[in-house]
Amino acid sequence: MTDFDFKDRYSRQIRFRHIGETGQARISKSRVAVVGLGALGTASAAQLARAGVGYLRLIDRDVVEPSNLQRQLLYTEKDARNATPKAIAARDALAAANSGITIEAVVDDLDASNAEQLLADVDVVIDGSDNFEVRYLINEVAVKHNIPWAYAGAVEAHGTSAFLRPGRTPCLVCLLGYGARVGHDTCDTVGVISPIVQWMASYQVAEVLKYLAGREDALSNAILQADVWHTDVRLIRMGGPKPDCPCCGRREFVALSAGRRALSVTFCGRQTIQVRPQEDVALSLPALAERLRPLGTVRASDALLRFETEGVALTVFPNGRALVHGTDDPARARSLYAQYIGM
Repeated sequence: MTDFDFKDRYSRQIRFRHIGETGQARISKSRVAVVGLGALGTASAAQLARAGVGYLRLIDRDVVEPSNLQRQLLYTEKDARNATPKAIAARDALAAANSGITIEAVVDDLDASNAEQLLADVDVVIDGSDNFEVRYLINEVAVKHNIPWAYAGAVEAHGTSAFLRPGRTPCLVCLLGYGARVGHDTCDTVGVISPIVQWMASYQVAEVLKYLAGREDALSNAILQADVWHTDVRLIRMGGPKPDCPCCGRREFVALSAGRRALSVTFCGRQTIQVRPQEDVALSLPALAERLRPLGTVRASDALLRFETEGVALTVFPNGRALVHGTDDPARARSLYAQYIGM
């Protein structure tokens, strides 16, 4: 708990007449999930934590790497050296900034097996993910449970953001169909600069604060598209949901019904592949460390084990999930997993 006075801490936000004491009280009782703690997710989470959102659930499957430090503002060189799970590093950084809120770190994928468990009990979901598989899951949980969510994406110097409310605005499938899964640029392939990330995250958070403060009348109901390099800004007004939308119209939840999770997932541009068993297991990391130590370099903590040998590395989590670094071949990644961990 914090020893700072509530009204003093949030005085500048309370003095903003569109929020006031009533709005701040609502914000402080709110629950928000942030899915993905890369550049967008960390920027949004930092603003939400400092704004006093009462409960934050931070969800990310990855660990901090040196290339993250250019734009992912919650992480340090120490986090990158230690390959700290992003959710844990972000939680610790935000708890140091605001000890008066509750922050939960979830080091895991968001997939069809856990999406409803992780998202259905919050007031708003923030999209900080880097892929449309996850965004479709967020969208379907949002529609199914009537939860608003803030979409955003940023690559190179341009970005897009929208605040989607089931029944009031189009859903993601209304806007894009189910065809946005492949064939789009990513920050790993074309790069990204930090200013566009901060802009899109700020738009996300502004819309979320309006909603949480009870000021839905101020919501833009628009898609923001911006290019910070060429100073180009567009607002595209959104109408309502499409009556024939497969998701919010016919309530067909394709992503949530996908069934079995993928055994391996490639991290674009990273020479990193995630491998996990079909069902979570309870690995003893200390026992695994002892078994692997004669075979290579091992570093272990309560949150993960890092094993390096012969040009590859495995980051292993207690539930059996692993990141295999140094290959872009899913078959080789599964083979290394089976060789060193067992499958």
